[in-house]
Amino acid sequence: MRRWTVPAIAAVALLVLAGCSDSPPEAGSTPAPSTPAGSTSAPIPTASTPTLTPLPTPTKPWPTPKVTGAPDDDAPLAERIRFAIAKQAQIAAGKAATTKVSCPGIDDADKPGEHSLTCTVTYAGKPYSGTLTVDAKQYSASYRFTSESVAIAKAKVVDAVQRAASGAAKVTCTMDDVAVVKHTAQGIQCDVTTVDNAVQPYRAQVSGNGQVLVSKA
Repeated sequence: MRRWTVPAIAAVALLVLAGCSDSPPEAGSTPAPSTPAGSTSAPIPTASTPTLTPLPTPTKPWPTPKVTGAPDDDAPLAERIRFAIAKQAQIAAGKAATTKVSCPGIDDADKPGEHSLTCTVTYAGKPYSGTLTVDAKQYSASYRFTSESVAIAKAKVVDAVQRAASGAAKVTCTMDDVAVVKHTAQGIQCDVTTVDNAVQPYRAQVSGNGQVLVSKA
């Protein structure tokens, strides 16, 4: 009688399938995270804040400009007054520059009596107005010029701020090289960059005679 071998073959196939089956992961186990090739766990470096070079501290007062063109002592009164106003404007501004003074009616100011005139001062192309008062006598005369405005050079303002701010590496003021400002206004805005690269606001107030007063804004 012949024997069939089919059951034996089925048993072998079942064994092979059982050996290829995957085992479930153990309870509580966590797969290890994969690390991309070339990656590193070192901290990312940050850029350091550069230290700036301090500006040299001024050791001398702002120089008084040398004003030329003074008339003779026996020149007409109108000529001498115009020069006096122009000279004061340049000294207040802190720099000698072309200055013109126009006062309609000043040629008659030497007549005895009190005279009040409106004048226009043009310093380095920047005009502003003021009032001239003349008290004339027979052999003498006194005069006074007043104005709410004054011309000022930017370099003089920057110098004053630099003196007031400690550790300044840079001074920036929002103004032209020459500006006409009212000494009754809030003043000129300036920014000081310190040696630690920090920016601090300052304000420069200009008086009627050109003195610059600086304070933190």
